[in-house]
Amino acid sequence: MVLSRGDDYPLHQTPEPVAYSGTDRNFYDRYFFNGYNADGSGFFALAFGVYPHLDVADAHFCAVRGGVQHCLHASRKLGMERMDLSCGPVRIEIVEPLQRLRLIVEGEGIAADITFTGRAFPIEEPRFVWRIGPRTVMDYTRLTQNGHYEGWIEVDGVREVLGQGASGTRDRSWGVRPVGAADPQAGGRTVPQFFWQWTPVNLPRRSLFFHLNAHADGTPWNTRAVIAPDGNGAESFTESHGPVMETRLAPGTRWPDAGALQVGDERFTFAPVQRFQMRGLGYTSPKWGHGLNHGVLEVEREDIDLASIDPARPDNLHVQMLCRVTGANGEQGLGVFEQLAIGDYAPLGLSGLADPA
Repeated sequence: MVLSRGDDYPLHQTPEPVAYSGTDRNFYDRYFFNGYNADGSGFFALAFGVYPHLDVADAHFCAVRGGVQHCLHASRKLGMERMDLSCGPVRIEIVEPLQRLRLIVEGEGIAADITFTGRAFPIEEPRFVWRIGPRTVMDYTRLTQNGHYEGWIEVDGVREVLGQGASGTRDRSWGVRPVGAADPQAGGRTVPQFFWQWTPVNLPRRSLFFHLNAHADGTPWNTRAVIAPDGNGAESFTESHGPVMETRLAPGTRWPDAGALQVGDERFTFAPVQRFQMRGLGYTSPKWGHGLNHGVLEVEREDIDLASIDPARPDNLHVQMLCRVTGANGEQGLGVFEQLAIGDYAPLGLSGLADPA
């Protein structure tokens, strides 16, 4: 049987049932959320992914407290039902599409009930298509939206309510990325290369979005910046297709330590407040990488001591730095400076797989 709940909605893109997503085994469909209090405390993040051809769904939730990143991982058999947005102890409810979503978590000593409300209509980022030789490695679309949060998070019986002005970012992406077990015939370079920066920022009355994918010599293959005023639709967005980010790395790491972003005539500076390890959400995680098969259902907790990890270990390269962001005339906000630098990247003096500058 291949019919599912999705087949009763008018959202088909092909003549086949919704359970089938083209023919590429690497097709995925993902939700991502992060958030933080107005004073820079209480960072949390959630990811939920569906991999139709692998028949797997997985979810992760993390909360940072006292220098420890408390992580909850879950994976289950999808059963070809893509409309079930739950995975063990993690669940997403779509209250109002493109505007309001609820996150519910309860398991392994970690619980949360959080609601996200968008500040403006989501931006649609340019389609990401990346090839190595004849092989298409990535081909996906993503929407990104800043917003406000309300609710609470509990870790080992200690509940903290999100403060007034708590904000953050959520995104939705779908298409083709490397997921599940590695392809033994992937080919390409002896040392892989991938460079990524992403900086969604919550300013007092507007949102700032910037991203960069670049080749080893620094040439961008996908980049753009967008400024979105609160409460508006896409017609009010201001776009820049030539933004420039100046990045300083923390000594002995590949993590950003400061940044200055030029968007048109405006300049924004980034000063880190705290660090979040993306492996807590499955990104580059050896055990909890996206789409890996863990059977019918597996749930596990992981606690990461942020001060003691090895920054040169490949699964620790991918970070989000929560930053205070300052714009023109002293405008101040909060946002993340996400970076993943694998392999060579000449503009920052990086060479080898994970060697620091």
